[in-house]
Amino acid sequence: MDLFFQTLLNGLLQSGIYALVASGLALAVGVVGIVNFAHGEFLMLGAFLAWGLSSALGLDPLISLPIAALATFAAGALTYRVSIRHVLLAPELNQMLLTFGLGIVLQNLALMLLGGNTRTVSTAYQGSSLHLASLTIGTPKLIAFALAAAILAGLYAVLYRTSLGQQMRAVAQNRRGAALIGLNVDRVYLIAFSVACALGGIAGVLVAVLLFASPTVGLVFSLKAFAIIVMAGLGNLTGVLWASVLLGVSEALVQTYVPGGGGWSDAVFFLLIFATLVQRSWLGGRR
Repeated sequence: MDLFFQTLLNGLLQSGIYALVASGLALAVGVVGIVNFAHGEFLMLGAFLAWGLSSALGLDPLISLPIAALATFAAGALTYRVSIRHVLLAPELNQMLLTFGLGIVLQNLALMLLGGNTRTVSTAYQGSSLHLASLTIGTPKLIAFALAAAILAGLYAVLYRTSLGQQMRAVAQNRRGAALIGLNVDRVYLIAFSVACALGGIAGVLVAVLLFASPTVGLVFSLKAFAIIVMAGLGNLTGVLWASVLLGVSEALVQTYVPGGGGWSDAVFFLLIFATLVQRSWLGGRR
């Protein structure tokens, strides 16, 4: 029984990063209306910023987190101005091809400039842990989960308690109607897309602490983020939370109880996508 509860705890802690990455992707889909296939590359950028600042200046990744957030916010704003805004009214295929190509370019730039080797970040609390009854909680995982929860709470507070959040929700519901009542739709899109990229960058810092930084580290997390927003419903930020917990706990259970589960766990999100689509197709057929 202790093993079961330890597994559930590990899955819950992992779901924090999943929710952070998926919330950024869901924000871009829900507000801007574009599926950003390059989202994982902003996570990769945040991970390398954490590693670079730690290696060059000795900064703890948690201290460098605001720097990474601002840098990826600026990178997202530049990306929006240079490319995204020009395809917002284009067919969805054009949008997908643009962001997919952007992701490939960023990934290959990282490979050329930094090489394909993984880079790790060392911290004083790397191997420490806390004990709660018979359960063990790794300090880095607990810190990452707490930060992710705090940042997501701040995001939801902005979306549902501020004027900017109201503007984002208005634009998400009806772009033309929002423009008619005087909202600067382009400005809202710029902020929403940049915040989405910053969330990816923040997640990258946490990934660098827990795992490593590499040019391809964002790919796995972006695929899982896509699985989460498919389960939650495109643009459904509230649903992202429970879908992230479902994915994190499912992976942990597979890793623990399925023989060779360490390899199978990375395929769990494919199964969840398949099950979600089949369920929706079945429910749609009954109607």
